[in-house]
Amino acid sequence: MYILPVFFALIFLLPKVVHAVCPVCTIAVAAGLGLSRWLGIDDLITGLWIGGLLVSLTIWTEDWLTKKKFWPVKYRWIATLLAYYALVIIPLYFTSIIGHPLNTLLGVDKLFFGSVLGGLVFYWLGVWAYQQWKTRRGSACFPFQKVVMPLAALLALSLIFQWLIL
Repeated sequence: MYILPVFFALIFLLPKVVHAVCPVCTIAVAAGLGLSRWLGIDDLITGLWIGGLLVSLTIWTEDWLTKKKFWPVKYRWIATLLAYYALVIIPLYFTSIIGHPLNTLLGVDKLFFGSVLGGLVFYWLGVWAYQQWKTRRGSACFPFQKVVMPLAALLALSLIFQWLIL
């Protein structure tokens, strides 16, 4: 009679494997993306969040593929990242969300430019910087630092671009 509740309690209480990017971070990026489109925020800023989400999904997928020992190739992450970008950018192009000639920055579509820049910032100022910090220090400085650093990088860049666009 008590076996089933004890089983489910053990599932939730036992420690789990830590991922390179936590689920809270990925969900927060997705929520930020949806909210920015709903509020009518500029496509450059929306693109930053799309890029962060795609990099986060790539890291998650790579962790999963590594655990499953699927296609153990050195630069598999590049194929994974390009596949995610293709799955997002191609539909946006064919629905004319990307490619409008008046929605460009430096001659590149704002949504595409923002997604590439957002992916780079999310990784280098968030994920990579956190890993370097943790390696040097041995642990995080505060709870959820792993979540805060990538989101803070995207938020800071979003605020900078919002200020520049106004």
